[in-house]
Amino acid sequence: MDWLSDNLWQTWLGLAIVLGVAEMFSLDLVLIMVAAGAVAGMVVALLGAPFALQALVAAGASVAMLALVRPQLAKRFHGGPELSLGHGKLIGQRAVVTQEITGLEVGRIRLAGEIWSAAPYDEHLTITPGQTVEVLEIKGATAYVHPVATLEP
Repeated sequence: MDWLSDNLWQTWLGLAIVLGVAEMFSLDLVLIMVAAGAVAGMVVALLGAPFALQALVAAGASVAMLALVRPQLAKRFHGGPELSLGHGKLIGQRAVVTQEITGLEVGRIRLAGEIWSAAPYDEHLTITPGQTVEVLEIKGATAYVHPVATLEP
C-alpha cells in the first residue's frame, strides 16, 4: 500500500492511458475528457498533494472539459456542409419557362437540364415562355416558381 501512495501519479497516468484507448473504440469524446481529468490528477499527485485533493482536481477538470470543451469539439467534428439530396437541391435554383404557366394551368420549365411541370407560387400570376423563374417549392413532380426580375442592358 505504501508503493501505491508513493507512486499515485503512475496510477493516474495508467488511468488516463486506459481511458484514451477506450475512447478510440467509443468515439463519443466523453472518455477522452475524463482522461484529461486523470492527467490533471496526475499533475497534482506529482506536486505531492493528498489523494483527496487529487481526486477533486481530476473530477473538476473532467467536468470542466465535458462542459466547456466537448460541445465545441463535437460541433466541429459532427458539423459540415448540409447534404441536399433529391429534389430538395433544386429549391432556390433558377429555371427558364418553356410553356406558359398560369394559376389555372400547369406549364413547363427547364430546370437543371430537365423539363419539369411548374405552377406559379402566386396563383394569380401568369408567367410567359422565356421568363426566368426561381424554384420556391417542389411538391411531387411540380415545381412552384416565381418570376425573377432580369436586368436588361
